[in-house]
This record gives sequence, structure tokens and C-alpha cells, in this order.
Amino acid sequence: MPGSTIHPTAVIEEGAQLGAGCVIHSYAVITRHAVLGDRVVVHPFAVIGGDPQDLKFDRTTRSGVRIGSDTVIREHVTIHRATKADAWTEIGAGCYLMVSSHVAHDCRLADKVIMANAVLLAGHVQVGEGTFLGGAALVHQFCRIGEGAMIGGGSRMARDVPPFAMTTERDEIVGLNVVGLRRRGLPKATVEELKRAFRTVNVQVGNVRELAASALASGEYSSPEARRFLEFFGGGKRGFVRSRRGGSFDAAED
Repeated sequence: MPGSTIHPTAVIEEGAQLGAGCVIHSYAVITRHAVLGDRVVVHPFAVIGGDPQDLKFDRTTRSGVRIGSDTVIREHVTIHRATKADAWTEIGAGCYLMVSSHVAHDCRLADKVIMANAVLLAGHVQVGEGTFLGGAALVHQFCRIGEGAMIGGGSRMARDVPPFAMTTERDEIVGLNVVGLRRRGLPKATVEELKRAFRTVNVQVGNVRELAASALASGEYSSPEARRFLEFFGGGKRGFVRSRRGGSFDAAED
């Protein structure tokens, strides 16, 4: 850990791995199950690599937590290690986890994810690149949140959230994250394709998996972003968030 700064009273257990230039503040706990990339900052009272809150978990299991480079972990954040042997709870590069947020066992966060204060992710949640989760948002276990999504503060997600979507309240989708799309600098044609793809699965009547698959097969969508949006509906197990108007986001298999 060349160039790292370890403040007094920080706890770093034997076996923990720190990259270059990390900053570990006072009273932070880095367990032996944690691997931190370069320039990771961990603030006071955060705990990285604690045991999962799983009543069946065997504490002798060899598992861990990996934190990507340039990620910032603020006060009282907890990130639990995976439940299976040789598995990892993973946080990508350039993420920002604000005060008292929690990442449960076996979660996977891509790069540049922002979690505001008190966001709680249950086990096995997957979060795509560049997603923002508002303060006190709750996400049920095994949910997937696609890249570039925006989850409203205080909302409760128990279904999958497609890429580039905005959600609020309980499993309610309210539209595309247009501001986020603009910040990405996407061409106007790509944004228009995403709007058409969104309407295809959110307005038309039918099973969303079948609607998305049909749209993909049509050849109408050429941009990678629109295709990733539609491909998202081919995976997962929890169904998908719904439009406030009801409509086809109520998957038949739910």
C-alpha cells in the first residue's frame, strides 16, 4: 500500500489488501476479507468486509469484498462479504457511497454508482454503471438495476429497473432519465431510439419480455444503448417496475 495514509485508531486486519494511495480514516474497520484498489477513501466508522447477515452463513467460508479504485466510502457505511466460497461482493471503480448506506452480501455494483445517505441494498442486488440511488431508497434481494438509472429518494424497489429509467415510490417507473442521457453526451438519434424502446415496453399491451424480444428482432434499433435497454428484459427473475398508469410493465410471470 505505497503512499497510503492510515489515521490513528483505524483497524486493518491482517490479510486485508490495500492499493496505492488509499486513505483510511480513524475508527474505520477493514477486515481481512477486504481488497481495496488504488486511492480508495474510507471514512470513520465504516466497516468493509464484515460477515453477511445470513443465519445459515458459515463464518469459516473464504469469501470477500472487492472495492474498485477511486471509490469513496463515507461514515458508517457497511459492505458485507459474499456467502459462497471464493465469491465476492464487488464495488466498482469511482463509486461514491454516502453516509450509512449498506451493501449486503453478494451484491455487485458497476463503476460510478452513487448511493446517497441511508440507501439499503439487500443481498445479491446488481447495480449498473452510472446509476444514482436517492437517499433512503430500499432495494429487495436479487433485484437488478440497469445502467444509468435514477432511483428516487425514499423509494422501494422489489422488481428489476431497466437501464436509463427513473423510478419512485413502490416499483413505479416514471420515464427515462433524460438528464442523465444528456450528460452522457449521447447523440439525439440514440435518445430518440431509447424513447421508442421505452414506449414499446411501457405503453403497448402484452408481456414485456416478449415485447422487448420482438423489438430487438425487428432490426429497428441500432444503437448499443437501445439494444441494451431491450436486452435487459431477457434476464432476471423478479419481474419489472411498473408505469404509474399500470400497463405492460406488469409481467405475466409475476
